[in-house]
Amino acid sequence: MELSEYVAMLRGELAAITRVAGEDAARAAELMTHALEPSVRLTLLEVLSAAAADITSRLDGAVVEVRLAGGEPSFVVQQAPDVPPEPPAPAGDGEADDTGLARVTLRLPESVKARVETAAAEAGVSVNTWLAKAARRALDAPGGRTAPPSRHNSGQRITGFARS
Repeated sequence: MELSEYVAMLRGELAAITRVAGEDAARAAELMTHALEPSVRLTLLEVLSAAAADITSRLDGAVVEVRLAGGEPSFVVQQAPDVPPEPPAPAGDGEADDTGLARVTLRLPESVKARVETAAAEAGVSVNTWLAKAARRALDAPGGRTAPPSRHNSGQRITGFARS
């Protein structure tokens, strides 16, 4: 999917609106559209991601993802593998206390994702179930919760700002 086409349409609409205001306003609008282009692209990607998540929630057994290649998004539809239904969880695993479910988007490096998928397949459960159980194990570990990351973490934190 080519986002440039949609960004150009927005630029054209803004130019058409500002033509009646005079040349100075039209020039200011042109400069603003160039400055806003990265934000517009990011907003369009957010919309596409939200749409993919909404579509996925309505599908049974398929996942729709938005992937970036060369700065341009594309949709990928994957069928979930046929996994036998999981037996009901025992009452003592903390699930009985849950009053509902929450949706979380988790971004993982491809290598970690592959390892999680392998571990889930070996356990005979879905990736979602495996991750939920891993989170519970981590939270139920001695000491309760894991410590928050250190502010001085040997170069692991990136701070600052970027200008485009």
